[in-house]
Amino acid sequence: METTTAAAGDGAVVAVGRGKKNRIQVSTNKKPLFFYVNLAKRYMQQHNEIELSALGMAIGTVVTVAEILKNNGLATAKKIQTSTVGTKDEAKGRLIRKAKIEILLGKTDNFNDIVAADNRTKDCSKDINNSAGKVSHGAAGNEKPDNSNGIAFADKVAQDAVEDVIVSADQAAREAAEDEKKK
Repeated sequence: METTTAAAGDGAVVAVGRGKKNRIQVSTNKKPLFFYVNLAKRYMQQHNEIELSALGMAIGTVVTVAEILKNNGLATAKKIQTSTVGTKDEAKGRLIRKAKIEILLGKTDNFNDIVAADNRTKDCSKDINNSAGKVSHGAAGNEKPDNSNGIAFADKVAQDAVEDVIVSADQAAREAAEDEKKK
């Protein structure tokens, strides 16, 4: 099978072959773990399933990414395959055997609800940070803040945002439970 590679965003290698536009190949290039988690979430928004794969020392990262997605209710493991592959050591010119793992993950039924609730939470956090910044810098930016009113205002904004997120999460959970009952 013909395979091409492309850099995804911050330079992570993503292999794209025939029918494999949903494959993420994790390498040991010191990318943060949540770079791969977020990349997998973006791929899952476009595809019903994704394949995570890695060689050698990157296997632990792939397993951790898959477990994070599963534990957050975003994915289910459909297939896990392990093998060994031969790669050529450029320095020594000989064949080296490396462990390989491929994990096929599928979207959960409530994937879109969870991602939407997560996005609302991030939006609320941005609103809280923006409001807190306005309070701490004063309305005109050069006024000395009135901490007695500013702290109360920031607390109220934070409390309202948290209540909105809780209501949204509860609503998403109720809707998912109702969908399960209908099945």
